[in-house]
Amino acid sequence: MQNTKLLLTSLTFVGLLALAGCSFPGVYKIDIQQGNVVTQDMIDQLRPGMTRRQVRFIMGNPLLQDTFNTNRWDYLYSLQPGGGKRQQERMSVFFNDSDQLVSLSGDFMPGVSRDQEILGGSGDTTVSPATEGQAPAQPEEKPAKPGSTEESIQREIDTIETTPVPTPAPLETSPQ
Repeated sequence: MQNTKLLLTSLTFVGLLALAGCSFPGVYKIDIQQGNVVTQDMIDQLRPGMTRRQVRFIMGNPLLQDTFNTNRWDYLYSLQPGGGKRQQERMSVFFNDSDQLVSLSGDFMPGVSRDQEILGGSGDTTVSPATEGQAPAQPEEKPAKPGSTEESIQREIDTIETTPVPTPAPLETSPQ
């Protein structure tokens, strides 16, 4: 009788420990990502008047294409880090009847990208139509200071010789 009580108590104790291990705080929980990853840099590349193909090249395929409104694409992204609170971002892209980009709405807006903030670039994303036959003005490049790292890198780049890529001979297609 005493052995049975001891056995039953130890089995209960082992069972409780096994169940406690299921909700132990040190258990790894994976991050759950769903949808299209949209970054500020992707939004900054969009310009009014772009075609659907150009937008798809930059943004990828939309997660939702409205059946009743074919001029709207929706990009949704959600991330739930390891059992934490879910974060969701959305972006809608609108086209006109000529399949050209008209407007954007959502959590991202054109502006200064993270890269531009770090590098100190301007956040000017306005688009001015260039006149035909006139190339946009390129800023003049200043030569690198003698002895600088930039100058040594430029010297290495200038001395690189191109090597032609060999093309393989076509395989015979005639049966033997």
